Amino acid sequence: MDIFCNEQHDLIRQTVRQFAETEIKPLAPELDEKEQFSYTLTKRMGELGLFGMYLAPEYGGMGTDYLSYIIAVEEIARVDGSQAATLAAHNSLGIGPINRYGTEEQKREYLPQLCSGDALWGFGLTEPDAGSDSRGSRTMAHVEGDDWVISGSKIFITNAATKITLGSTIQAVTGMKGSEKIFSTILVPQDTPGYRTAEMHRKMMWRASNTGQLFLDDCRVPKHNLLGKEGEGSKIMLSTLDSGRLAIAAMGLGLAQGAFEMSMAYARERKQFGKPLTKFQAIAFKLADMATRIETARNLLYKACWLKDNQQPYAKEAAMSKLYCSEVAKWVADEGVQIHGGYGLMKDYDIERFYRDQRLLQIGEGTSEIQRLVISRHIGC
Repeated sequence: MDIFCNEQHDLIRQTVRQFAETEIKPLAPELDEKEQFSYTLTKRMGELGLFGMYLAPEYGGMGTDYLSYIIAVEEIARVDGSQAATLAAHNSLGIGPINRYGTEEQKREYLPQLCSGDALWGFGLTEPDAGSDSRGSRTMAHVEGDDWVISGSKIFITNAATKITLGSTIQAVTGMKGSEKIFSTILVPQDTPGYRTAEMHRKMMWRASNTGQLFLDDCRVPKHNLLGKEGEGSKIMLSTLDSGRLAIAAMGLGLAQGAFEMSMAYARERKQFGKPLTKFQAIAFKLADMATRIETARNLLYKACWLKDNQQPYAKEAAMSKLYCSEVAKWVADEGVQIHGGYGLMKDYDIERFYRDQRLLQIGEGTSEIQRLVISRHIGC
């Protein structure tokens, strides 16, 4: 029993864990090997209500709290990082900004489709020359008549290049104030003339998730596709990342939990010198440290979710959670491979995939270095 969880949270955990174990786990190795995005599993996640689950029912959601969603991400990541990435990116970065900043018309036009599992939405922030420095964005937009005209490119955008992607939220420079860029966010449907996407392959990790490049060549969309107010682009994008950090933290926590459990199972079964590995203090202490760090990570993440659900400031705790959970995932996966020995380097064992999948967690949605910068500012450095 967790102090932050109630019966509803426990039920969601049990339901999602059963789905992950019975439907995702058998397919995960093959999907990873083939770099194949699964439309079937995406649809099933929609049918289970995992997309937009924290949204109001009038927009297609389940009306749960944010912790419920984080638990769902954690349980999917416990089995497969790729499917967890699809879920986390679509909820936090795709649905989240539209739900929080969209007009009533925008919400009703997009959100019900995006909650069903029939459609996905991207978050167009990162560019070839603008990663941690989001203000280095070069994508431009200006008004002509009743339209925004957008030109530029984006890269490493999750869920942005599938056959069911409806479009992406694009950050663009829409003006200048002295020497400072003015940023705005614009909703760009996938079928907009001049808008092109390309899948990115040969990834080390999350090989069964969709990662895309976006190319905008004088794309015209109506002025009412502006998300929020003109000039609020950075605020919208950065506040979205605060919520997104909780989801990436949940991915780290779930991955660490899964790596710990498979390492424990292997250590109990594997015998050396006539006894199970768990009877050797060197291995037992590794497992004890894994369990301790995972418990600490879970408490930190759940506290951050509690703050968000209770309308309290949570940006510092979100950054701490993302930093710590991703670092715990890295350490647990590495120690898990060590416990497996030579077998841990073989694709026949899931720990090999977990070891690869954890690596993005210290980079995506703000590197570990950026998290430390955010935290240092919150504590007054």
